Amino acid sequence: MARFALCIAAAALLAACATVPEPGVPPPGGFELSGRVAIRNARDSGSARIFWRHSDGADDLFITSPMGQGIARISREGDRFRLVTGDKREYRAGDAESLTEQALGWRLPLSGLSDWVQARASPERPAEVVGRAGNGLEIRQDGWRIAYEEFREGRPFRLRLSREGIEIRLTVDQWAN
Repeated sequence: MARFALCIAAAALLAACATVPEPGVPPPGGFELSGRVAIRNARDSGSARIFWRHSDGADDLFITSPMGQGIARISREGDRFRLVTGDKREYRAGDAESLTEQALGWRLPLSGLSDWVQARASPERPAEVVGRAGNGLEIRQDGWRIAYEEFREGRPFRLRLSREGIEIRLTVDQWAN
């Protein structure tokens, strides 16, 4: 019985690995990051691993379980958003927040997140910035509070995003750009 469970786990892990792209050269003006995320809201909580490739014109964000099983792939091309779940259900919306709430039950603030993970406010929208990198930096924008908990070599490695009953903790394991 234990051997059967081990084979199932290995097969799931190998299948999930096929969906996550190999790290490569980040797109011009963009970045790649991999890390871990913990999400908590009033109804539920969970954790996942992420791999994100971002450029000005596109995003690919892969979310997997801590064991590597595919949960979702969120992609953006221009202003079109698409989410495909691990069981191949597909969702489309005009913004990532509506898309992730519909499919996953929580709102991912993708419109600001690409700036926030780089420790800056999105330039085209009002924001309040308090503190500085490595010394209590906090950004408040679009109803979100982004608190930076750890920097290494000038880059954020741990941050906490909170808004109206949801908290997202992001720990970056690896940066490339």
